[in-house]
Amino acid sequence: MPTASTVDRVQRALAKTDSEYGVDALLLVKHEAVTRKNVQYLSGFTGSSAYVIVTAAPGARVILTDGRYVEQATNQCRPMGFEVVQHGPDFAIELGDVVRRLGIRRLGFESDAVLHSVIEHVRASLQDVELVPTLDIVAHLRTLKDGAELAAIRRAAAVAAGAFEHVLGFIRPGVTEREIAMELERHMRANGAEGLAFDMIVASGPRASMQHGAPTDKAVQAGEFVLMDFGAIVDGYLSDMTRTVVVGRASAEQRKVYETVRRAQEHGLASIKPGLVGGNVWRGMWQVIDDAGYGEFGGRRFGHALGLEIHEPPYLIEGSTDILAAGNVVTVEPGAYIPGWGGVRIEDMVHVTEDGCEVLSGGTKELVEL
Repeated sequence: MPTASTVDRVQRALAKTDSEYGVDALLLVKHEAVTRKNVQYLSGFTGSSAYVIVTAAPGARVILTDGRYVEQATNQCRPMGFEVVQHGPDFAIELGDVVRRLGIRRLGFESDAVLHSVIEHVRASLQDVELVPTLDIVAHLRTLKDGAELAAIRRAAAVAAGAFEHVLGFIRPGVTEREIAMELERHMRANGAEGLAFDMIVASGPRASMQHGAPTDKAVQAGEFVLMDFGAIVDGYLSDMTRTVVVGRASAEQRKVYETVRRAQEHGLASIKPGLVGGNVWRGMWQVIDDAGYGEFGGRRFGHALGLEIHEPPYLIEGSTDILAAGNVVTVEPGAYIPGWGGVRIEDMVHVTEDGCEVLSGGTKELVEL
């Protein structure tokens, strides 16, 4: 969860004399059409519309929102030292007043997290202020989770693991993918989830080769794999896990593919540590799959960081130059996907520590035969 120190970190980053941008302040936007979570990370605000200004340290922190959210913003943001300002139908009027009152001459904005039309409207209202596009000032800080963030992620992981253990008693021939997804969601919500971390993936039989196969009304048949990728939201933070089970007795080929993916994941977990390049972690896992004869079916995306959003850097994907750091929370999720036959993915979340990683996910990874 955000704290006053979270804002302090951003303000110190802005104030560095060797700053790439040299801005006086940073504008963050939360808008119905913008899904980035930087406003929530910085201020604690969870509503759908807000404009945040933080100046270089030591400095001011202001959140502007409309009448729907003033009370909510007051409760969520004042503990972090934010001044709450209500704006009218044209937010740029009050935004301009705040910028001029704070003496801001160069105002940074997140170039990858704001609508062009919004910035052009701000530019028209602040003709005497230079607007400076910035990139990843807040996003970079978000990659390193603190103790409170890790605690929320652990709770979200526990909720998802509990749902997996529960649903093993629910899956049987004749049950549909959609019913499995509904039961997973019901159990997670009943045990503390605020919602789903993402659109759930449940795919069975030949459909399990689709890496993002949405659940359908297809009934599960005996002898089929069921691939389930799901997660919970707890205190705003997300979890993500994948387990693949077989209904009935597994065939020799199913066992071989499953064990290949499991060994690839074990290799990935053993290799995670600070300083590694994400693309190299991917390649190590893919090589295990390739050595077993399934390289052409190995996925090209074997992991990503997560927190307030389901996909954050660093990425464990082919060609990634992202470098792992202590404090990252990343997924390790190799898979093999064979069109017309099915697929297997095994996914855990891990916390990157100073000398390795800590697995946050629960639930068995032995091949489950139902």
